[in-house]
Amino acid sequence: MSDGSLRRALTSSVTAAALGTVAVGGPLSAAVAAPADPDFEAPFGCGQRWRADTRAEHSPSYYAIDFNRDRDYRAPALMSAAGVVTDVVDLGGSSYGKYVVVAHGHHWSTLYAHLEAQWVVEGQWLDQGQLVGLVGSSGSSTSAHLHVEQRLGRVLQHAVFHDRRLVYNSTIRSHNCGDIPLAGDWNGDRRDDVGVFRPRADGAVFLLRRRDGTVTRVPFGGTIDRPVTGDWNGDGRTDVGVWSRRRTLFTLHSSTGTTSRVAFGRVTSEPVTGDWNGDGRSDVGAFVAKTGTFVLRGDGGSVRRVRFGARGAIPVTGDWDGDGRDDLGTFDTRTARWRLRSSRTGAVTATTVGRAGRLPVPGDWNGDGADTLGTWSPARAVFSLRQDTTTLRIPFGARRR
Repeated sequence: MSDGSLRRALTSSVTAAALGTVAVGGPLSAAVAAPADPDFEAPFGCGQRWRADTRAEHSPSYYAIDFNRDRDYRAPALMSAAGVVTDVVDLGGSSYGKYVVVAHGHHWSTLYAHLEAQWVVEGQWLDQGQLVGLVGSSGSSTSAHLHVEQRLGRVLQHAVFHDRRLVYNSTIRSHNCGDIPLAGDWNGDRRDDVGVFRPRADGAVFLLRRRDGTVTRVPFGGTIDRPVTGDWNGDGRTDVGVWSRRRTLFTLHSSTGTTSRVAFGRVTSEPVTGDWNGDGRSDVGAFVAKTGTFVLRGDGGSVRRVRFGARGAIPVTGDWDGDGRDDLGTFDTRTARWRLRSSRTGAVTATTVGRAGRLPVPGDWNGDGADTLGTWSPARAVFSLRQDTTTLRIPFGARRR
């Protein structure tokens, strides 16, 4: 890549939100002393091993990384840390080619370049471990690899993964294995409990916690699948399932041991589930981040679209008014702001519950038939669940850092 093409790429595509100017003493000192550095993990599935190479003349800096391994073409490239997608750009056959920039806050950003496919949209918030796109050889690349840059302001930093400075030109193992919070009525007592979905090197496992503290393990799904929950067979107990972004496919596992599959959604959408018609069975759906639209699949494959939400919000569902039908909502993890929409009246309620950086977990915690709000802290692995005027805190899951 020439210096001119690199400057054009950065000038035309990397926004101030992602790469705001800061004064630093140099790449090494900035990497050591920078405030609020993100919880960076390798941008690959849990347990995968990748070669992290660089060279003295590596453009734009020695600190940029070229990731390779056998059969790496079209391998999934994942979010190293949670953040907002600021740029999705295709420069054709020059420079970075197809690349994505993600802003993590406090002037930190990550750039993923030479992608084969970009499966995100600008303004979309994504959690650590979610799929950004596929490894490729676009732009000025001569062979498949993933080019990654960690930046503070406009300055490339010595890369850090799993709280350790990268040893360049070595093989590293991905620890991108963070828990994802869940809620559901695992035992049919009409009260929701908490759980987590845990990616592993050999797949994934659901850990479902009951009120008495006992935990049921359900191995199901793949390392980069997105977990979903719902009562698929109408027996009053919440079941587990996963959604594959690569195949846009729901795989739903019922308590009776049967498995069903439903193709639905887009590679740039997020999966949602809920009982849209009040028949006691959960259906699937998708949240289209680009337009802020919920697309809800009903019986017989019918589809209903509801425009609600914004690109930077996380879609949530729950029965806010206790009428037996699940409603729609969004949560902004940057502000802890919830917006809840009634499916019956269309009325929207806005409230702030939780803190910035937490993930949403609504559920019926007291068994009154209506869902209330809750959050999970990735840094502390603690659920905070609203019950009337009190908050119940349950430590569960593994801390991400």
